[in-house]
Amino acid sequence: MGKRKLFNDPIYGLINFKSEFLYDLIDHSYFQRLRRIGQMGLTHLVYPGATHSRFQHAIGALFLMQSAVNVLREKDVKISDDESEAMCAAMLLHDIGHGPISHSLERIIVDVHHEEISLGVMDLLNKEFDGRLELAIKIFKGEYHRPFMHQLVSGQLDCDRMDYITRDSFYTGVAEGVIGYDRIISMINVHQEHLVVEEKALYSIQKFLVAREIMYKQVYLHKTSIGAEVMLRQFFKRLRYIFGLSSNGAETLQFTADLKYFLEKNIQKLDEKDLMKFLNLDDNDIYVLLKSAINSEDFIIRDLAARILGRKLFKTAVSGEVFASDFKSDIRQKVKDSLKLDEETCRWYFIEGKESITTYSPDNEEIKLVRKGGEVYDLSHFFPKFNFLTIIDRYFLCYPT
Repeated sequence: MGKRKLFNDPIYGLINFKSEFLYDLIDHSYFQRLRRIGQMGLTHLVYPGATHSRFQHAIGALFLMQSAVNVLREKDVKISDDESEAMCAAMLLHDIGHGPISHSLERIIVDVHHEEISLGVMDLLNKEFDGRLELAIKIFKGEYHRPFMHQLVSGQLDCDRMDYITRDSFYTGVAEGVIGYDRIISMINVHQEHLVVEEKALYSIQKFLVAREIMYKQVYLHKTSIGAEVMLRQFFKRLRYIFGLSSNGAETLQFTADLKYFLEKNIQKLDEKDLMKFLNLDDNDIYVLLKSAINSEDFIIRDLAARILGRKLFKTAVSGEVFASDFKSDIRQKVKDSLKLDEETCRWYFIEGKESITTYSPDNEEIKLVRKGGEVYDLSHFFPKFNFLTIIDRYFLCYPT
C-alpha cells in the first residue's frame, strides 16, 4: 500500500506514522467521524478559537505515543513492532467512542460512558481487520503484562493528557496551559515494566500538574461553559419528557433517524446494531435539531434552542460550597416573577448541580521518578508539601435573567 501521509499539525508540525495499519484505521469511516465532533463541546461560546475536533486530538496523541516509543527504544527498552503498533492503535482509538458535542452530552443520548463505547468500536474494527487489534485492546484495558504500555495510554502522565492540555491551551489562547510535553517524553523510561520519569524532568512534571489544574479552573469548568452545557442537557431532558408524554409530542422537530432512535429509548447498553447507529451521530445531528427546535410548539424547547444558538445563555453562579437554601429560594422567585412562569415551567429554568475533578491523586498509581543511581521514588517524595490531591468542586446555579 505504501501509505506515508503527512499531517500538518499546528502544534507539532509535519508528522507521519510508521505503520501502514494506522493509516487504515485513520481512513476508516468510524475514525473520520471524529472530524465532525468538537473536542471541547460548547467551550467555543467562551473561547472562540476552541473549535478543534476529536480527530485532531487523536492524531496528536498518536504522534506523542509514537515519540514515546522511539524514546524508550533508544534507551534499550525492548518493544517489538507488534507492541509498538498496538500501543499506537490503542492511543489513536482511545476517544473513538465519543458522541456528539463530546463531554457536554456524555450519558445523555445513551447512558453509556464513552470509554465503554470506544472499546465496543475497537471490537468491531478488530473483527473487520481479522484480529489485528487484539493486542491494542489488551493494552487499552490494562490487561497486558507490561503495565507501562497502558500507563502511556491512560495514566496520570499519559499521551492523552499531554496532547489535550497542549492542544486546548493552544486553541483557547490560555497560555497558562502550556506544558513541556517534549521534555517530559524525552525523560521517560521503564523500571520493572512500569513507567518512570528521570529526575531531571521533575519541574516539567510539576508544571504539567499545575497547568492541568489551571486549565480545569479557567477553561473546562468556566462558569459560562458550564451554563451552556447545562442548557443543552436540559434541552435533551425536556425532549425525553415530551416523548414520554406523547409519541407525537415532537412532530415539528427535525431529527436524523438515528438520533430519534436513541431519544425514543433509554439505552444503557449498546449491542452491535445500536453501536452502528451511534456511529452515525456527530455534532451536525445536534445542530440540525436545535435549528428546527426554534419553531417548536413547546415553549421550553423553543426558548432553550433559541438561547443556545443565539448565545443568550443563562446566568451561572458558581461556588466552591453548596448554595444556601435562602439564596436559592430568592433566585427561584426572581426567575418566576421576571419571566412570569408557573411553578411547573420554572423547574426547567432553575438548574442546580455540581461538577468535580481530581487533577492528581497520589492514591492512583503515583507518578514515579528515577534517579541516576536507579532508585525509584514517588513524586510526593520530592514535593512533600505540594498539594497533590487537588479536588476541584464547582457547585452551580443556572437561571435566565
